[in-house]
Amino acid sequence: MEETISISDIFNTLKKRWKLIVFLAVVAALISGGITYFVITPVYHASTQILVNQKNENNQIDATQLKVNIDVINTYSVIIKSPAILDKVKANLNLTESVAQLNQKITVNSQDNSQVFSLAVQHSNPAMSVQIANEVAETFQREIPAIMNVDNVTILAKAENPIHVGPNPLLNISIAVVVGLMLGIGLAFLLEYLDNTLKDERDVEIYLGLPVLGSIHKFSPGKQRSRIQKVGSEHVAS
Repeated sequence: MEETISISDIFNTLKKRWKLIVFLAVVAALISGGITYFVITPVYHASTQILVNQKNENNQIDATQLKVNIDVINTYSVIIKSPAILDKVKANLNLTESVAQLNQKITVNSQDNSQVFSLAVQHSNPAMSVQIANEVAETFQREIPAIMNVDNVTILAKAENPIHVGPNPLLNISIAVVVGLMLGIGLAFLLEYLDNTLKDERDVEIYLGLPVLGSIHKFSPGKQRSRIQKVGSEHVAS
């Protein structure tokens, strides 16, 4: 006989296993919160803006020079993250990170047709992210005349207030709760599928193909004792 699953069966399964589902969701939230707050290292973001503005002899910028300034930003992006700059930054700030590790914390972003580009630093220490961003910008401004024989770099805006960019506790815990609920629901239906016991009259009719003539209700010990006492008091009263 083909077995069908109704919406009421699904609801009854969820109702029967709701404690398991909630338990797994809570456990997942606690694990995610613990990892987020005590295991994952926080990351802070600080950025500064640098302007490339080489002028001509009349202290003006012509169209040709403007195009050159925009094109040279790609070269400057490489120089900023080179050992020629980062070695001096590391020495000035007495950093423990290697030049390669420091390079990975720095990002240079430029916009199309703009003479301004940003230098961003991500670090686990908020104060250090600001110091590194400003020190890299200042060191680059000091060293670029000797490196490329130009003097067209100006620090437009220094890094001041670092921004916390990760991790996001609320997002991580929310995702963990959803995953926990999904696992709990899946486990609930798996346990229900593996449970081959007969639970009610409907199961007897479906699996055995026999009509149910009667049934005996199961009473808990407390209810059974109170029922006996009630019957006994009725006999005494009579």
